[in-house]
Amino acid sequence: MPLSLRNLSEKLQQRLLLPLPGGDAHEPFRAHPVGDVRPLFDHKIAPKPGGVIILLFEEEGTLKFPLIKRAEYPGAHGGQVSLPGGKAEPGEDSVQTALRECEEEIGVKKSELTVLGKLSDFFVMPSNFMVTPVIATANGRPHFKPDPYEVARILEGDLASIVRDDAMKQKEILAAGRYKMLAPHFEIDGEIVWGATAMMLNELRLIVREIM
Repeated sequence: MPLSLRNLSEKLQQRLLLPLPGGDAHEPFRAHPVGDVRPLFDHKIAPKPGGVIILLFEEEGTLKFPLIKRAEYPGAHGGQVSLPGGKAEPGEDSVQTALRECEEEIGVKKSELTVLGKLSDFFVMPSNFMVTPVIATANGRPHFKPDPYEVARILEGDLASIVRDDAMKQKEILAAGRYKMLAPHFEIDGEIVWGATAMMLNELRLIVREIM
């Protein structure tokens, strides 16, 4: 059935108050190494807190959400597709972090958004972050203004397309230029969306399938 942002928002806000699927939603999209060359992560410090945003908006009857393709830079996530977000600043909670990063990375001000709630915290192993996905809505299509240093491109995902039964794809990819991984993924706006981003989106996907 067609999804309405108003209808979905009301149901989603109530559902987010209940226990969430968490790891049961994340695990089906976990990538697995292929062959003997495997990434090793041995973090000596506690994970850094962070927040990302899943920003839902409606355009011509279609529910959409933005993702960003990060600029190429040295580090764990250079060139990858992700949700807008990043590291918490001192004194911030996860919602404040997500809203600030949304404005900094894609130019959408927090005054234009309504926060519905949060998904399960997610440990991003390569970069040692504990990330909280925040779900918000915009009244109408946001005016996107990508940060020219951090964002190479803004993608627009179609919520209905990732909710479909056949939304999960799988293929072998080369991570960080050297690790072969069998990666469950979504195909969104011409890009492969895998790893932490796909795992967090799958939690939203399962919840939307449940409430609709």
